[in-house]
Amino acid sequence: MKSSIRHQQITLLSLLLLIFSGCVTSPTDNRQPISGPVIPPASPSPSAMPDVATTQLTLPVLDALLSDQEFVASLKSQLGLTDEQIASLKTLSAAEVERLRKTNAENSEDDSTVVRSEAVRKVSDVIGQEKTKQLSALINEHWAKSGDQDSTTQNIALLNKPSAVPTDTRVVVNIPAYRMDLFDDGRLIKSYKIGIGYPEFPLPQGLRKAHSIIINPTWTPPDSPWVDNAKVTPGEAVEAGSKLNPLGPVKIPIGMPSLIHGGKAVAKLGSFASHGCVGLTNTQVKDFAVRLAEASDTEVSPTLLDSYYKEKTRTRVVKLNAAVPVELRYQTIMVENGSIHIYKDVYAQQSNTKEKLEEVLNAFNVKFDDLSETEKSQLVEALRLMSPGAQPPVQTPSPDQETKKTAKNPKEKADKKSRNNKEIVVTLNALAKQGYPDPVELDTGNGPAKLAAAIKPSGKN
Repeated sequence: MKSSIRHQQITLLSLLLLIFSGCVTSPTDNRQPISGPVIPPASPSPSAMPDVATTQLTLPVLDALLSDQEFVASLKSQLGLTDEQIASLKTLSAAEVERLRKTNAENSEDDSTVVRSEAVRKVSDVIGQEKTKQLSALINEHWAKSGDQDSTTQNIALLNKPSAVPTDTRVVVNIPAYRMDLFDDGRLIKSYKIGIGYPEFPLPQGLRKAHSIIINPTWTPPDSPWVDNAKVTPGEAVEAGSKLNPLGPVKIPIGMPSLIHGGKAVAKLGSFASHGCVGLTNTQVKDFAVRLAEASDTEVSPTLLDSYYKEKTRTRVVKLNAAVPVELRYQTIMVENGSIHIYKDVYAQQSNTKEKLEEVLNAFNVKFDDLSETEKSQLVEALRLMSPGAQPPVQTPSPDQETKKTAKNPKEKADKKSRNNKEIVVTLNALAKQGYPDPVELDTGNGPAKLAAAIKPSGKN
């Protein structure tokens, strides 16, 4: 019985790879859009709508799930959907995937709220608001499963604590900070700037595990809108070392549907860059592989790994001596070394609120009301600017500025910088030396590779 359940979970999660990472071998999906009548929606009820800030319902996600008969069966048994309704959902989601394929719209960095709101609206038109809410909950449940999650009481407590600092060996990815950290026995040893999943293909959250490092991985293109079918064929493996292989020299599975892998350009770091994976440049991922192996007490030297890389068409698997937890966080308000860092709410989860800020401050025994008026105003404005759809404050130009034709007006530059800013830092005296550590040896992807020969202690922790 347990084996059957396990098989069902793995089958369902494998299908998510059809659109999200395309990073491991996936079966070809030869489905054709199924036509069917659109069922009138149920009576509207505001309370029946799913929370757009937390739902994982996007049409590409739905399209992948609807290709699995076990998931379809759950729609019938748990939600009571009819064959006609399911057929209409297949038509709807397939049409969105085709639109993305033709327009490459995923690269537009659409507002995540818009992406999910449109999905909720369109699905609601087919099955009604109450059923859409139930469908959203079912998708969230499946999306949270990775096949290898660590749900111990200690780890759940750590995940729920603001700005928590690990005391063990683990990888911490803070999605809105575009940052990945490697801790060894509670000591931060290396930080990396990363690329994250597009709004249509969001990076999941929760605690996963890394068991192996795969050198020179092959890639099986999924039947997904971002794949160039003129160059590769969905379902047919692209060999290791091929210029058409987007994974780079290393991939590290962290529980489906996600990987940590290379192949990214420096310009993609600090932005939307992947289909449900953590993206690094080739030099970054080689450095990370060395450090991850060392942190897990795996006996593999940088020299040996380098010899593997030289055989570009041969895939090698390095099994880690001990599985390393990989924590995928979504924390837009962080206490870091005595300052409040407020990051842009990139997946529009309504996380930059005064209530969330007070929760973070309270975790460090600081009350918002006890702050100075200047500190309060700075924090409130930072929350506003880092929320979805925020506009920079309007500044009235001086008479001198109005009379000058300034193609490179300093104010315009400042406003542009404010619009493009993804982080605001406010230093608070009450938080002196508290919180999550500053980056250590931050690897931004620029410059020559700096492979680790040995991990040196850091004085910052």
